Amino acid sequence: MGDPGELFTIGQLAARTGLSVRTIRFWSDSGVVPPTTRSYGGYRLYDVEAVARLDLVRTLRELGLDLETVRAVLHRQVTVADVAAAHARAIDVEIRALRVRRAVLRSVAGRGSTTEEMRLMHEMARLSAAERRRVVDEFVDRTFAGVDETAPGAGIATAMRRVDLPDDPTDPQVDAWVELAGLVADEDFQHRVRQMAVIGAAGAPPVPHDPALVVDHAGPAEAAGIDPASPQGQEILARIAPGLSTEDRSRLADTIETFSDRRVERYWQLLGILNGSAPFEPRVPAFEWFAAALRA
Repeated sequence: MGDPGELFTIGQLAARTGLSVRTIRFWSDSGVVPPTTRSYGGYRLYDVEAVARLDLVRTLRELGLDLETVRAVLHRQVTVADVAAAHARAIDVEIRALRVRRAVLRSVAGRGSTTEEMRLMHEMARLSAAERRRVVDEFVDRTFAGVDETAPGAGIATAMRRVDLPDDPTDPQVDAWVELAGLVADEDFQHRVRQMAVIGAAGAPPVPHDPALVVDHAGPAEAAGIDPASPQGQEILARIAPGLSTEDRSRLADTIETFSDRRVERYWQLLGILNGSAPFEPRVPAFEWFAAALRA
């Protein structure tokens, strides 16, 4: 490296290291690379160790470390390994945020979104993972407040919390998160899910019926536009739930209408998109048709 006793002016140090005089002076004033001594004329002089110190400071600064952290490393308050690990974690977070932003921009470009839509999408998508969890957790906490955890259906609260945007989301996942965030912020939606939670926890004895039969028979009937009150509609109803009394039909219709909501079903569809689950066909229209047939 050179004579250990050799001293350099700032200009010589700049020529030797490739750093600017201004940068070396700034680091020197900051106490990161203090001068070894001063000349008779008061000029700063640096030894060979200062050259090595400058190389280390430059490397740490190029990695994005602030001067306080660099100073701590040089004073051996923390190790280079500790700082590198922490910085790597910070870069990982930044990369995830950039991936989300990239996905938002792709989605906006593909949808031809307005400026306001883009702002809302970016605002919701740029939330950290912890902030996104808090949005959903607060919604679930309000919805199931006071509901006994052992009550029927209370376990749904746990499933409703399993929502997050992947680190490298697809365009549909970005759209799904933004739509879901809008759902949980809607007061009417909150009230509707709360109603389901409270009534479900009460555990009223249900009128026996087979949901699979509803999907198999009422689904095609609804898709075909068959009037639930027509003779054909009532014939289909008899295949699903035969022999019900007027009172049982009314009770069952009440139950179906309480627990059938297209927005709630949409929540589960969006959750599936975010978690990479296979998509499922909407079933609520079939149950709506079933309830209407029961009322007829």
